[in-house]
Amino acid sequence: MKTTITFLCFLATAVLMLPATAQHQGHQQQPKDTATHQMGQQDHSQHTAVQHGEMQMPMSHAFSRNLPMSRNASGTGWLPDESPMYGNMFHRGNWMLMLHYSLFLRYNKQDVFEAGERGDSQFDAPNWFMLMGQRFVGNRGLLRFSGMISLDPITVGGNGYPLLFQTGETFEGSPLIDRQHPHDLFSELSVGYTHMLSEEADVFVYLGYPGEPALSNVAFMHRPSALNNPDSPLGHHWQDATHITFGVATLGVRYRNFKLEGSTFTGREPDEERYDFDKPRFDSRAVRLTYNPSTNWSLQASTAFVKSPEVAEPDENVYRTTASVLYGNMLGDNNRYFTASANWGYNYVDAHHKEHSFLLESNLQNDRFAIYGRYEFVQKSAEELGFEEGAFGHDEVFGVSALTVGANRQLIEIGTVNVHLGAQVSLFRAGSQLHPYYGELPVSGQVYLRFFPRVMVPRP
Repeated sequence: MKTTITFLCFLATAVLMLPATAQHQGHQQQPKDTATHQMGQQDHSQHTAVQHGEMQMPMSHAFSRNLPMSRNASGTGWLPDESPMYGNMFHRGNWMLMLHYSLFLRYNKQDVFEAGERGDSQFDAPNWFMLMGQRFVGNRGLLRFSGMISLDPITVGGNGYPLLFQTGETFEGSPLIDRQHPHDLFSELSVGYTHMLSEEADVFVYLGYPGEPALSNVAFMHRPSALNNPDSPLGHHWQDATHITFGVATLGVRYRNFKLEGSTFTGREPDEERYDFDKPRFDSRAVRLTYNPSTNWSLQASTAFVKSPEVAEPDENVYRTTASVLYGNMLGDNNRYFTASANWGYNYVDAHHKEHSFLLESNLQNDRFAIYGRYEFVQKSAEELGFEEGAFGHDEVFGVSALTVGANRQLIEIGTVNVHLGAQVSLFRAGSQLHPYYGELPVSGQVYLRFFPRVMVPRP
């Protein structure tokens, strides 16, 4: 606990100091109409480095000296090049460093009309903080690291936060149902090295303990279309739950705007001890193909064998398949973006357990306000939702839909820190068999303050 509090104080101090030190923030993107930004390939010296004194500073993508930094995503994933980046950039010696974070202070009430048996309410503070850095190595190498923590175990609690129809992981030996689990204190500690074969081709390696394998879309807390929504998607364990994996090794190759990656990783999701490091197993595997056809789009398809992901079901292995489309568009100036995501995830266990999930979300982001929405459809079994055997038919699966709309507006800007006041409402719909437990149309609502860094804009 003492170590956690010390680290949080360090981060708070860093954030407050950054307005004076982050003189180089916003140099990573190029104007929308330049050929370099459109193709991400030409004249790499213009967007991969700046002169800082007599030292050359890397301003490129974290895994390529010849791609724009705006393509950075969680793990080794890609975003569209016209994606906003929120953070503080500064330099130490040969290193370019960036601090990213998001903190919500909120009141969350699930099932506001108390029509069912499953609702709950809570004051909490979902959050994460990430520090990443990179530097050139010789004429062709690029070294990077990333460290991410979440104080969810303290600010949200061991049993997470209420979220109707959410399932996954455990608390005190029992499965979490209608709640989203907290994330581990150490959510990523990773290193990566990229070697440039030419301006059009790279090979790279990524090692994380914990880290994120090459599976599925960008994790929801790093997706621009999801940044303003405090809630995890209901399809989290069908799509991007592997973003915290205690033991992952990825090898990848990029050619132009194509990227092929393979990972070996630990299939078991984090246990209830949120402050420790789980045992690395390297018993699972994943393959992902990503293609960015233009500055506005990023497409990926991936498949994986995940060994025993759930602690509550240790003998259950999952074959997971995902596909996604990400969209990003800078709207006329540096502080307005429209972003959207379409994600599909499929979990196959056996002939009686094969379930789909689908998500569509979008976000209109201005420097002072945001309007956003999310629609989800996910198939969940009676067992996953905690119903005793015999309550429904054998291997009964329910389709669950959820629609969320929300908005927020800036209250104040403190240095480089944005403080926005927001609210959102969610409506859920499931089969009539679940109406006695959830009601016909359960509704949730929440109000929040969001703290996050300003967007890093292109150099004029």
